[in-house]
Amino acid sequence: MLEKIVIANRGEIALRILRACSELGIKTVAVHSTADRDLKHVLLADEAVCIGPPASTDSYLNIPALISAAEVTDAMGIHPGYGFLSENADFAERVEQSGFTFIGPRAETIRLMGDKVSAIKAMKEAGVPCVPGSDGPLGDDPKENIETAKKIGYPIIIKASGGGGGRGMRVVHSESNLLNAISLTKNEAGAAFNNDVVYMEKFLETPRHVEFQVLSDKHGNAIHLGERDCSMQRRHQKVIEEAPAPGMTEKQRNKMGKICADACRKIGYHGAGTFEFLYQDNEFYFIEMNTRVQVEHPVTEMITGVDIIREQLLIASGEPLSLKQNEITITGHAVECRINAEDPDTFMPCPGTITEFHAPGGPGIRMDTHIYDNYRVPPHYDSMIGKLIAHGNTREIALRRMRTALLEIYIEGIKTNIPLHQRLIDDSAFQTGGTNIHYLEKKLGL
Repeated sequence: MLEKIVIANRGEIALRILRACSELGIKTVAVHSTADRDLKHVLLADEAVCIGPPASTDSYLNIPALISAAEVTDAMGIHPGYGFLSENADFAERVEQSGFTFIGPRAETIRLMGDKVSAIKAMKEAGVPCVPGSDGPLGDDPKENIETAKKIGYPIIIKASGGGGGRGMRVVHSESNLLNAISLTKNEAGAAFNNDVVYMEKFLETPRHVEFQVLSDKHGNAIHLGERDCSMQRRHQKVIEEAPAPGMTEKQRNKMGKICADACRKIGYHGAGTFEFLYQDNEFYFIEMNTRVQVEHPVTEMITGVDIIREQLLIASGEPLSLKQNEITITGHAVECRINAEDPDTFMPCPGTITEFHAPGGPGIRMDTHIYDNYRVPPHYDSMIGKLIAHGNTREIALRRMRTALLEIYIEGIKTNIPLHQRLIDDSAFQTGGTNIHYLEKKLGL
């Protein structure tokens, strides 16, 4: 078992990791920027190391500083959480080369799945259904690219191989716009990701975003924990997530979950991961794999009772999975609302001091947050300040509990997106379930 780890992150996920470590008897080292010295996990950790000024490039993205923190504290491993360096293969490699355990998959696996072209190729070889596309990078031959688009059928989407988070994508509805779109996307990809490789896929017009949570150890064992629906998105950023996906049958869940678990074994995946799919007309199409813990992992924990962070730590310690597939059961329904420090109408970030905070409670309610009275939300990082999760025996009960919790939660001193969530929970289409990924933006008039 890892005796001590560095938590290479901040905010609610850092606190979540600390809690899992405490349960396992693992000592923790909190690294922090000068702006984050008052974070709750920093105050609770066994040790704390300041790694730089507020800018993330000088602190949470500073690889030498993070590895030095592990060295000076005699830590055995580093947990990257999500965001920042969590899917950076070079970081994972440097961690291992420095003699520490990276709590996540191997660097070569992160590299494989981080490049969309190589990821799709690997998934096709593993039997995972993929979106019809160019089956590789687009070349410089205009005629060949035009023919490829014709074969796929419009509309198509041009994607940057190194892209993510909704960046590096361009939808094309007709041949007249194709070549210009390819050129623009290549230029943008080169500037944003230092990688101008692009590829082409069929553009699905009304898909849902459905993803499968997997766990895979170093002994050849792999299981899935069912699916999540993350279709309520704004500019490719998830707003509300739920599990299981409305309307998904047990047969579909078992089939796709097995495909994902089998793919983990085939690529030698270690740790927690998520297979993301577009789901339309009862068909799944792989889009990417996230080689880290997801922001929305709590909804899966609520319906399965599995502590995903705990399993990450055990897998990294060389332990086999503590559960077999036939021991995983789905109980009830869970919904998560991401609580952001932002204007609910303009979505502009609203950093500042939280003068009062009251967390909601009651049966089935979970609040993952690092905030407290008089905590100052800094302007340097992501605006998410918490996640509110509601669980119930049915989706209807979970939504009713979430509605009550959103009325009960109290955050004063800054603006938050709680009013937006209150509107969405009462939205008739969302209550019915099964909205597509474009629904929220159309509702908001974006």
